[in-house]
Amino acid sequence: MVNPFKNKVNSLKNKVILVTGGCGSIGSEIVKQLLKYSPRQIRVLDNRETEEFHMQQEFLEYSNVSFLIGDIRDKDRLKMAMEGVDIVFHAAALKHVPLCEYNPFEAVKTNVNGTQNIIEAALVNNVEKVINISTDKVTNTINTMGATKLLAERLIASAQYYKGKKRTIFSSVRFGNVMGSNGSVIELFKNQISKKRSITLTHPDMTRFIMSISQAVNLVLTTAQKMQGGEIFILKMPIFRLKDLAEVVIEGISPKYNLNPHDIKIKIIGLRPGERMFEDLMTEEESKNAFETKNKLIIFPKIEISCWEKIKKKKCSLSKTTKRGYSSKDILPLSKAKLKELILNEGLFK
Repeated sequence: MVNPFKNKVNSLKNKVILVTGGCGSIGSEIVKQLLKYSPRQIRVLDNRETEEFHMQQEFLEYSNVSFLIGDIRDKDRLKMAMEGVDIVFHAAALKHVPLCEYNPFEAVKTNVNGTQNIIEAALVNNVEKVINISTDKVTNTINTMGATKLLAERLIASAQYYKGKKRTIFSSVRFGNVMGSNGSVIELFKNQISKKRSITLTHPDMTRFIMSISQAVNLVLTTAQKMQGGEIFILKMPIFRLKDLAEVVIEGISPKYNLNPHDIKIKIIGLRPGERMFEDLMTEEESKNAFETKNKLIIFPKIEISCWEKIKKKKCSLSKTTKRGYSSKDILPLSKAKLKELILNEGLFK
């Protein structure tokens, strides 16, 4: 098997690239970072006209960026959008846990059927690579969003083996909570402080994995250059305790509104539908077929014989912690000082 960690030349140069959900916080940042690799064309696909218009104004100076209105639920539209495309970054999804819990059929239409449409359109157009953006909610999932994204992951992995002689290869990446993304908890806290002078917490001891937008996008672009097909790439990221995050945001954002941090109230509201106390990046079962580096976990497809041989020869070994999976309940949370440093580095107190 080719070493998936060996450095490669720029495999994005002169490529035609499609980004679904391209106007979202992750999709738009993927577009920005892709420009550094000199692609021939970037196609931004989104179903939100207003967001497309504003993003188009931002990228007017780039003649190699084009904007397409369309929905991944529409297979015919995807087939047209992928004509001549080499690489697809699939970021479009319904991502909010409570909303998916109350609208399960819509979550299925976008996250499951939409992903299958991506796969079929990619195969019809003989696309070179498809990178699916997934979430830690898929592991040991208890909610609709996680279940639909898990199915999307499985569809992507299985496509690798029913594609026939098509050249397309498929892989996924798993994200934790992305700081500063649309609808993220930090943005929610900031909005609550500015409008209500209070913060709502589901549970103070809840823990979540955390990553920056730049880390998330770097994982996606690295995957595009190193994928062999069928893998799931995961960044080994730190965790935070929800109460610690709330207190850090209160301290950091209160001065902006001339408020005393001690006057900001914290209200405990309990877990919302579909939520749980801890999250997992990788299950114990998945760890049996995983490769670990200093910063990443790579889960290989179960039928990847060569990796099984590496595991038997102890060349694909995992740490004691990782052998049990990778859960936020087993990892020491970041200190408030470190958490504040991460948020400041992302400029999220502005």
